[in-house]
Amino acid sequence: MHRSNLSLKSLEIFRETARAGHVQSVARDSGLSIGTVSHHLSKLESTLGVRLLDHTRRPMVLTAEGTAFLGYIEQALALLHKAETEALSGRLSDVRSLRLALIEDFDSQIAPELATLLAKVMPSCAFTHLTRPSHEILSLLSGRSVDVGIATQPQTDPDGLRAHPLLRDPFVLALPMGASMDPDSYINGQTALPFLRYSDEQIIGGQITAHLRRLRIDLPGRFQFESNQSLMGMIAEGTGWAITTPTNFIRASRFRDRIRLLPFPGKEFARYISVFTRTDFAPATSRVIWTSMRSLIDQHMVMPATHGLPWLRGKLTLLDAPEISSES
Repeated sequence: MHRSNLSLKSLEIFRETARAGHVQSVARDSGLSIGTVSHHLSKLESTLGVRLLDHTRRPMVLTAEGTAFLGYIEQALALLHKAETEALSGRLSDVRSLRLALIEDFDSQIAPELATLLAKVMPSCAFTHLTRPSHEILSLLSGRSVDVGIATQPQTDPDGLRAHPLLRDPFVLALPMGASMDPDSYINGQTALPFLRYSDEQIIGGQITAHLRRLRIDLPGRFQFESNQSLMGMIAEGTGWAITTPTNFIRASRFRDRIRLLPFPGKEFARYISVFTRTDFAPATSRVIWTSMRSLIDQHMVMPATHGLPWLRGKLTLLDAPEISSES
């Protein structure tokens, strides 16, 4: 039997470095040292006997061999994550009920696939799926009305809940496709185009308002939206602009060809999406939900966004949750 000398960790680090282009950002997001990340990359290239990354460029770019290799390992890692999910089914076969609440971001594409995956590994389970804003999800969890929530991390950690990080989702500017002014002009209120806000009752709206306040930026608040689709529709029609995130842009598929995303000018900020459970919730169930969600978010959001907008690499990133990965 042929034994591969390739390390799974090295493959995952190579994939993340290929997306980010910087060893530093991979080290930050994985919790490893820069030296450890560099060691994994060097060992992988040494084992294969080829250069996968052009280390002389900043950000680093893939070589021709690296591009071909990445295509294969993307598929392989996806299969491994799927196998890991299915391997947990023995511990989950006795689960009888699961009440799951997700934010609207995952309602159309990811939620149906998640339900299918969970139904397969929990054959005796009755499922309840809810779609709610993040603040309502956390409240439902605290009140034991749901078992698991997938939501935006609030600015202060919620009492009695455990967060298993999934995604760093950076804030960006969303402008009508024909908009020609530079990003600073919008942030500084130098355009007649109205600023479209997310409702301050939502965590995402509160985060944007708090960041603008820190920057001492005061933008008119004539329009506020709870619905991402309505907000994106107005931008697509050329009647406003917004501060949003790539995942909100990706899921507004009918409007994407009429909206232009640009980096947020000045100091960057991001929202973080996590799987939330109560501290007494079953670790095996937490892990299978986290593993499934991470794979689906990568497939439906991170990969399409970073492929279409390469400047998002290293900014829109999947996160590790060691506290789940080590649970048994």
